Amino acid sequence: MSLDVDVSHRLGAFTLEAKFVADGRLTALFGSSGSGKTSLINIIGGLVRPMHGRVIADGLTLIDTERSIFVKMHRRRVGYVFQEGRLFPHLTVRQNLLFGRLFTPSQKRKLELSTVIDLLGIGHLLDRRPSALSGGEKQRIAIGRALLSSPRLLLMDEPLASLDEARKADILPFIERLRDEALVPIVYVSHSLSEVARLATTVVVLDGGRVTAVGSPADVLGRADLVYPESTPEAGTLVEAVVAGHDDQFGLTALDSPAGTLRAPRLDLAVGTAVRVRIRARDVMIAVRPPDGISALNVLPGRVVDLHDTEEMLVNVDLDCGGIRLVARLTRRSVQTLALHKGLAVYAILKSVALDKQTLARAPASGRLMSADASTGPT
Repeated sequence: MSLDVDVSHRLGAFTLEAKFVADGRLTALFGSSGSGKTSLINIIGGLVRPMHGRVIADGLTLIDTERSIFVKMHRRRVGYVFQEGRLFPHLTVRQNLLFGRLFTPSQKRKLELSTVIDLLGIGHLLDRRPSALSGGEKQRIAIGRALLSSPRLLLMDEPLASLDEARKADILPFIERLRDEALVPIVYVSHSLSEVARLATTVVVLDGGRVTAVGSPADVLGRADLVYPESTPEAGTLVEAVVAGHDDQFGLTALDSPAGTLRAPRLDLAVGTAVRVRIRARDVMIAVRPPDGISALNVLPGRVVDLHDTEEMLVNVDLDCGGIRLVARLTRRSVQTLALHKGLAVYAILKSVALDKQTLARAPASGRLMSADASTGPT
């Protein structure tokens, strides 16, 4: 799935000028509040007609102002999941799900109800009404309803924003399954760095209505210049790793990465499974000599690449560990005490307990459930 966007639009005093090409199963539009993410996804979905530009989804032109092309939303076969589920309160879960099929011709329906029920784990909810559902359950039903419309593109506008942390943890695995198994391309809006690091296959960063970076999560999210103030506490690095083995005696899992072996609390994943590890800057300590007599199990040799002051009177220290960029967030006093400078050989220290469910996720897998029909024109 390729998405080619080149649009400009003015909304009051705000100007959106976004240009990018994305290839991947889940394209995340990432940026701080007010950066233009929702405006852009509304243009892609057909809710907003841009003043100028084009949108091409997998070779199909949805918008081209120069050629006076604007495919209406109901003809784009685009599924939309909002921050709230927006379910019909008078219908059961089953009826809400089936509503998504009403406007899709039978010959273009790609998913059966039973498949969606299994994908989202909602079989026990079918006879309930929305008032009897939790926030996370409502979002799963909203996703299922959108899927049953057999979209060629699924848009998700901060679908976890209204949920507490427990409900987010419940629904994230289902979005991962959707990304890996449904093979419906997803455009996912979020200002949460941890969500984007876990879910995205392509990241598009927006700032002030303009695209400032496009690429893989590992490449984009490791850039210190793209960390926004509201997500600064989450600054860090995304590392690709593979499950190397399990230590059942101590409840640990070894992960092989280019930076070195990492030990995390026991993961219920088979040896050889590819994972993503989000190493947060606040969890990294630095030593200038090989550490001895410490509890932390992860010690990675590296070298200081750069130092950046932050607005909180702290310092982000960029490290090169085996070709992988890590970031450590230190006080200015620590930087001065250790006499850190560019080129200095150091050791990055990371506690195993810092690699928790918020920082570890299975890497995107090859899809196998169904594919969107992008070859057929609008109907």
